[in-house]
Amino acid sequence: MATKAYILIKVKAGKTQDVVKALKALPGVQQVHSCFGQPDVFSFIDVKDEKSLSDVVISKIHTIDGVEETDTHIVAES
Repeated sequence: MATKAYILIKVKAGKTQDVVKALKALPGVQQVHSCFGQPDVFSFIDVKDEKSLSDVVISKIHTIDGVEETDTHIVAES
């Protein structure tokens, strides 16, 4: 069963557009939106399982220059 999640991202000042561009290139990332206020970026990801989600968040998103903090919310299927 696929794992879907919203990932809210706090970004260093001046780095938002670079972070958005890098996020859009990641596998499984379906949507990326920069927003006013906190957090700076909202993204939506759809991957095969929770391990894949963890790999993307920890190995890829956290290594993007400018990313300060993430807050992951896994979608509860209804």
